[in-house]
Amino acid sequence: MSDDVRPQAGPTIAIIGVGLMGGSLGLAARGRGAAGRVLGFSRSSETLATALELGAITASCATLEDACRDADLVFVATPVRLIPQHVHAALAAAPEHAVVTDMGSTKGRLMTELTRQEQRRFVGGHPLCGAETAGVIHATASLYRGATYFLTPGAHVDPGAVQRLFGFLTEIGARPVAVDPFEHDRLMALLSHLPHVIANALMTQAGEHRGGRDALVSAGPSFRDMTRVAGANPRIWTDIFAENREALLASLREFRARLEEVTAAIEAADEDRVAATIARAADHRTRLLEESSLPPADLFRLTVRIPDRPGVYRDIMVALGDAGINIEDLSMHHESAELGGVLAVYLLGEAVSRRAADLLADLGYEPVVGRVAG
Repeated sequence: MSDDVRPQAGPTIAIIGVGLMGGSLGLAARGRGAAGRVLGFSRSSETLATALELGAITASCATLEDACRDADLVFVATPVRLIPQHVHAALAAAPEHAVVTDMGSTKGRLMTELTRQEQRRFVGGHPLCGAETAGVIHATASLYRGATYFLTPGAHVDPGAVQRLFGFLTEIGARPVAVDPFEHDRLMALLSHLPHVIANALMTQAGEHRGGRDALVSAGPSFRDMTRVAGANPRIWTDIFAENREALLASLREFRARLEEVTAAIEAADEDRVAATIARAADHRTRLLEESSLPPADLFRLTVRIPDRPGVYRDIMVALGDAGINIEDLSMHHESAELGGVLAVYLLGEAVSRRAADLLADLGYEPVVGRVAG
C-alpha cells in the first residue's frame, strides 16, 4: 500500500473497483470532506495509478483485503456478475463496525446469497447516474450531485448501518431512497433494462434498413433520444440482463402485449383506439412530471418509536421509498433491546410529512410530526 502521509479527518472508505463510478465516488468524498483516507483496489495497476494521479483515491492497495482491513465504509463497484463474490470477501475482511455496500443495478440474487449475519452490515446500493464513457479517467466529483441513490437493505440490517451510509451519501450530494431489493429489480427492469433492449432493437432495425446510412443520417431528435443508450458496453449489459433475467422477461412480455395492442388497432384502422393509447401515455407523462417536482417547503421532523426486532427499520424505509417520499436526513437513537429506539426522519413540506405519518400509522406505529425550528 502506498500511504498518503497528510493528516486526514473523517471515515476511511474503501473502493473495490475504481472505474467511473468508484473513481467519481472517491473524488466526491474527498472534495466534500466526507472521507479522510480513500483506499482503492482494482485488478489493473494502471487504473490504480490513474486514480491516484487524479486524486480519486489516497492510497492504492495490492489486495481487496488490504483495502478493507481499516475501512469504515466499503463500496463494491465492480461489474455486476462479480459483485457477490467481492461483497462476501469485503464482509469477511472489513472490521466488525464497517458497513459494506455495492453499486450494482441488480439486487435480488445478491440478497438471497447473504446470511443473516452478513445482512447486518450490508446495505445494497444503486446510484441512478453514470455516463456514456467508462473508466476512472472520466470520473468526476459532480457525478452524484442531486442523483437518486437507491438503498436496498435486507430484513436483518442494523439500522445504524443504513444511517451511516445514508449520511455519507447525503454528504456527497446524492439523494438516498430506500426500496425493497426485489422491487428494485422489477423497477430497474422496467425503467432501465427494458429501454436498453428497445434501444438496441431500434438501432439495429434502422441500421439494417435498406436505406442504410441515409436512414441513420436522416434520423430526427426523437430517434436519437430513444437510441442514446444503444450499443452500451456489451460485457456489462449482458451481465445485467442475465442477473435480472426474470424481471426483465416479465417487462418484455408486458411490453410485447402493449405493442400488439397498438398493432391491432392500426391494422383495424381504428383511429379512436390509436388516439386512446397516445392520450393514455400523455396523461401518465403529465402526472409523472407533476409528481417529480417538489415545491419549496420547510423542513419537518417525523419521530416514531420502533421495537428492536429484525426488519422493522428496513420496512419503514422501504414503505416511505415506495410511496415516493424523499428523506432529507435521518437519525436513530437506540435505547435497549426491551424499549427499542426512536427513529427521526426529516422531510420537506408539511403535506409530505403528514402523508408519511399516515403511512406509518397504517403500519401500526404512532408517529409525531413537527416543524424543525430554523
